[in-house]
Amino acid sequence: MVKIDDSRVFYAFSPDLEPVARVKPGTILEIETRDCFSNQLISEEQLVTQIDWSAVNPATGPVYVEGVEPGDALVVKILKIDVSSEGFLVTLPGAGALPDLVKEVKVRKCYVVGDKVVFRGSVINARKMVGVVGVATREKTSTGVPGRHGGNLDTKYVTEGSTIYLPVEAEGALFGLGDLHAAMGDGEVCVTGCEVSGRVLVVLDVIKKSAPKWPVLEYGEWVFVLVSNENLEKAVREAVQVSVEAISHATGVSWHEAYMLASVATDLEISQVVDPRKTVRVKIPKTIVDVTKLLESLRSDAEAKT
Repeated sequence: MVKIDDSRVFYAFSPDLEPVARVKPGTILEIETRDCFSNQLISEEQLVTQIDWSAVNPATGPVYVEGVEPGDALVVKILKIDVSSEGFLVTLPGAGALPDLVKEVKVRKCYVVGDKVVFRGSVINARKMVGVVGVATREKTSTGVPGRHGGNLDTKYVTEGSTIYLPVEAEGALFGLGDLHAAMGDGEVCVTGCEVSGRVLVVLDVIKKSAPKWPVLEYGEWVFVLVSNENLEKAVREAVQVSVEAISHATGVSWHEAYMLASVATDLEISQVVDPRKTVRVKIPKTIVDVTKLLESLRSDAEAKT
């Protein structure tokens, strides 16, 4: 096992980053993470506006995976997530799904108690998840921004037992993750989940020459296509279009029939609407398309359009 502590962080995915570790495919890593505020918040009395915002959304890494090349799919299997016992939520004027209605900066603690999150007397089921998970882009991209490379996807199904497939753009992939949440609802509407630090146990692997057009997530009986765009409607259109084309290719039915199948069998869901790019997902049952066929279809779709 390779251990990487939270002193080894970066704030932008880039092919120019110096890796903090080099590993072979199949290696298990224990990655320690800071919270999204770089552990700068310690009390509710602090003003979040006074923290160092250049140190927000740190990702631990990057990790160079030997033999991984542009055009491959990096396979990230999340085995276990441990989180801190306390976290923070904040509101900020101009941020979140209701930016014009937020008049004050507020900082509030949330508490992790077993498999629950406690906030102001309310008890919520914990859903430990990874907000930022990605690989290097061709050009420098903030860890706070989601995209084809992954990044700040803020998708609640990136959790224990899930596998995410990321399109590799740089030699070695240069993988990193961070921004853990003890709980977060779809949308992340106030701009934060229960933001926590912690440790993540992952296995990194590779599927050669199988880079999907967009990140693909596998969890339970479902596979997901994750699409991000500055415009929510454009994200929805792209996610549905890519998924319908992939279903058609994987099942052998016509495009129109795949469109109909998507309408009755898949779910169009929002991951988050508060980052520079909004992230949506199409949830596809494995009874229709398994992850292997989906990856093949998305790869073929990407190659056909280049």
